[in-house]
Parts: sequence; C-alpha cells; structure tokens
Amino acid sequence: QIWCAKVWGRMLTRILGMRMEVEGLENLDPHAHYIFAGNHRSYSDTPALLYALPYNFRFMAKSELFGIPLMGTHLRTAGHVSVSLDNPREAVRSLVLAGNKIRDEKLSILIFPEGGRTDGALEPFKEGAAILGIKSGTPIVPFGLIGTREILPMHGIAVRGGVVKVRIGKPIPTEGLGNRDKGALTQQVRNEVAALLGVAP
Repeated sequence: QIWCAKVWGRMLTRILGMRMEVEGLENLDPHAHYIFAGNHRSYSDTPALLYALPYNFRFMAKSELFGIPLMGTHLRTAGHVSVSLDNPREAVRSLVLAGNKIRDEKLSILIFPEGGRTDGALEPFKEGAAILGIKSGTPIVPFGLIGTREILPMHGIAVRGGVVKVRIGKPIPTEGLGNRDKGALTQQVRNEVAALLGVAP
C-alpha cells in the first residue's frame, strides 16, 4: 500500500506540474525511523511529501477523511492513523496507536501539528507530535513545505504548476524527556519549522 501511495504521489506531482526541490535529506539516517512534523497548506502537500521522504511512514490524518469512499478504504488498509479533532479521548487513543506503530513496526509517523490545513501565517502547534515523541523516545524531524498552496489553493480548484520546496530539518532528540517537557518541545518544533519556512516564529 505505501509503495502504491508513493508511486501515486510521484505521478500526481507530475500531473499537477509540481517541480520538486528537496533539501535536507542528508540530516537523516535512512535506516532510522522518525516523527515528521510540519506545516500544512494544501491537499497537494500529500503527494509532495510522498515524493520527498524515502521512508516507510504513515500519516496521522483527521478522522473525516476515513469516511470518504475509496480514500477512506486506502487510509485504513494502509495503516494510516485516524485522529479526531473534536474528541480529546479519541485523540489520545490515536496517539497510543501511533506510538505502538513506531515501537512495534519500526515505522515513521507524519503529523501536521497545526491540526489541519491553514491559510496564512504558521498557526500554533498542538502537542500531539511532542507527546508522541516523548512517549516513544523517537526523534522529531521538522519540515517546511513551500509552494504547495500556489499549486492548489486551499479554497480554490484551479491548478497551477510551479516549484515546490520540501525543507527537512535536523532531528530533535526526545530521549529522556518527560511529560513536563511537552510544551517546550512543541514550541521548539514550531520554531524549527518557522526557520525552515523563513518566517517569524
């Protein structure tokens, strides 16, 4: 399933006219697993990340997407993790499930800490990525997506080709951190993403 998704992602970048530029892969160990966390501006973020990240990873995606015919079936069978944005108890359950995947299956997880697509400045980050990193001891890798909103606007249907940059930062260690550190870690991840985007934290 993930191999098919990566092929689909590469095909879609071409169909959408996305000229991909990936920076920072040298920061990562190809044999390690990570929690990837970054900004979310467009539906075209998904194929861009499938193109850019040579890892066996799963998305943490909002639960509404799992109810869409075909897409929902793929998300479930491929092992992506459903996250409720409205039910805190279900959100915690999703983090536990994601943590189990990281630990037991040696998979990477990708999360959008803003909670969904946003329009404008970088929004405050939710603490899910930090909690997941602390519980699993897995490094968090910040990433910045530039240009995807111009390819496929958030509230539009026009598709415009162009350059898309995926900037990958250095892994942020989480080993030895505790629950009291989740706020500072969340802010650190957000600051790193802002730096990759070239915007104020």
